[in-house]
Amino acid sequence: MRKMLLLAVILVLGALLAIAGCRTSRSGYKSAPYTVVRSDGDFELRDYPALKVVETAMKDGGSGGSFNLLFRFITGSNDAGKKIAMTTPVFMAGGERTMAFVMPADLGKVPQPTDGSVTVREMPAGRFAVLRFSGARSPRQETEQLERLKAWADVQHLKVSAAPVYGYFDPPWTPPFLRRNEVMLRIDL
Repeated sequence: MRKMLLLAVILVLGALLAIAGCRTSRSGYKSAPYTVVRSDGDFELRDYPALKVVETAMKDGGSGGSFNLLFRFITGSNDAGKKIAMTTPVFMAGGERTMAFVMPADLGKVPQPTDGSVTVREMPAGRFAVLRFSGARSPRQETEQLERLKAWADVQHLKVSAAPVYGYFDPPWTPPFLRRNEVMLRIDL
């Protein structure tokens, strides 16, 4: 009986530490800046400044090759051999099938990639309708959340001007119910 109680206490403490570790791992990264124009529950209307990103075509649905190419870039596989801080979110654009890392605002000049499949570009400033959601990344989840966002945008009389972009904020070991994910739609002003 005593061993069972001790085991239960250890499991609870371990779970609490894992949850705390997942929460703090996200807070350890800088995020792409934005200004909230309007908030409505899980929905927001945001203004983003122009953002420098490095991106690559998604391979295998984005699980592996694409992330690794971008990660190698920020860990020094660039023409300056410069290490660059990881930021959140990792952007994935479904229509173009790309994955992108946002470059830190204080970076200055972004070094050029040494791998030809990685490019540097500027994401233009703009207003976005955004829906925050949790859960594991899946096509079904992305479709459901996109439909919710489109319905909200319609009710708000917002004119969508581009394909959706998904933002993922957490490392893969974060339990799905703790993950911060977003779907974004660029809005015409």
